[in-house]
Amino acid sequence: MLNELDLIFHKEKERYIEDLKDFLRIPSVSGVSNHIGDVRNAAQFLASHLKKIGFPYTEIVQTSGNPIVFAEWIVSIEKPTVFIYGHYDVQPVGDLSLWVSPPFEPEIRNGNIYARGASDNKGQLWIHITLLDALVKAKGSLPFNVKIVIDGEEEIGSPNFLSFLKSYKERLDADFVLISDTAMLSEDQPSVCVGLRGLLGFDIIVDGPSKDLPSGLYGGAVQNPIHALIELLQSMKDKHGRITINDFYNEVVPITNQERKEMRSLHVDDEKIAEQLGVPALFGEFGFSTVERQWIRPTIEINGISGGNNQTIIPSRAVAHVTCRLVPNQRPEQVFELIQRHVLQNTPAGVRVTLKKHSEACPYVAPINHPVMQLAKQAYTYGYGKEALWIRAGGSIPVVEMLAGCFGIPIVLMGFGLPTANVHGPNEHFPLTNFEKGWRTLSWFFINMEKVFCNL
Repeated sequence: MLNELDLIFHKEKERYIEDLKDFLRIPSVSGVSNHIGDVRNAAQFLASHLKKIGFPYTEIVQTSGNPIVFAEWIVSIEKPTVFIYGHYDVQPVGDLSLWVSPPFEPEIRNGNIYARGASDNKGQLWIHITLLDALVKAKGSLPFNVKIVIDGEEEIGSPNFLSFLKSYKERLDADFVLISDTAMLSEDQPSVCVGLRGLLGFDIIVDGPSKDLPSGLYGGAVQNPIHALIELLQSMKDKHGRITINDFYNEVVPITNQERKEMRSLHVDDEKIAEQLGVPALFGEFGFSTVERQWIRPTIEINGISGGNNQTIIPSRAVAHVTCRLVPNQRPEQVFELIQRHVLQNTPAGVRVTLKKHSEACPYVAPINHPVMQLAKQAYTYGYGKEALWIRAGGSIPVVEMLAGCFGIPIVLMGFGLPTANVHGPNEHFPLTNFEKGWRTLSWFFINMEKVFCNL
């Protein structure tokens, strides 16, 4: 069966890539009003493609935001059922001048396909869709049950996904969830992601005078909201990278000696990473390695600041966009309360400060001893010809915790992206070698999946 799938892949590879390019050409940016039509076009593109593969049931589920694509193929109640999750929405493109080629005109250079969404998540999702196509071509049907759900709002926190899960809960019953929306350790080191950090996103809004004031008349007489905002932000972290919000670390589980040993055995080269990122040196919480800081330590990061202009004014308002990455045992609502308390206690005189929460997700750690997790690790070893490692990811996928809480089944994170893929940045790309090796990895996983669930 694997040989047959391999033959189909090489025969259809060019078509698979051309279809992916068509998918990438759709500027399905979520959260931006002038892309609403593009988002709906992307959903229609996927639904049509799944019908073409042979899925007997496909639906574009309308929500109060962007639609969710749902398809299912039940071949036998005696076969295992996989719930495949992905997302078709993408991030805004940012500064177009930083892109070598236009973000929605896919281009292959140096073995990579460049476009917004190439890695996150259209390219990785396309591995699943083309593999399902090949399985049907090989056998005339799927050898197991599939329920595929493709989100249109992942990049804005999936605000309508939980209500969808509750409405479709019985129809979505499965043995496990499979997601390819994470990154491996490196291109030559296959790795299974077994943990994600959580997320808390919020705005700090500092209001001063009721309108912008001329600085010549009022400079030194009223508080400047930008100065106040900077003072407030500085109070949240010290010069050693440690967060200074009271009780912030109370629920953080201390790193064990075994975890520290395993992470340091990865031999991450800080100088090489700094060079790749274009920074003079790495920086983070004192006393922890780079990997520890990225995977198992919480953070608070300022994502953007706005206020004022190039005129000689004292602005009426300043805003900071802030996100925290959270680790196991930290809950977004509890951390937000700690931050609210800190802001209340540290607000400079002469301004009013409000906080507006806009996104949250809980951390997730996978049950690595579950047979399906062990199967995933073996599949990577087959697909890449090198023993796979367990790793964690510093990022967040809000739906993972929703899925785990709703169904109580393993969430298997089999991503094929890379840390260097410029996800969310200019010149996002996905290596075609990872498309092919990811395809081989998932082929082996699917072919051997039935053995695992027959023995449970």
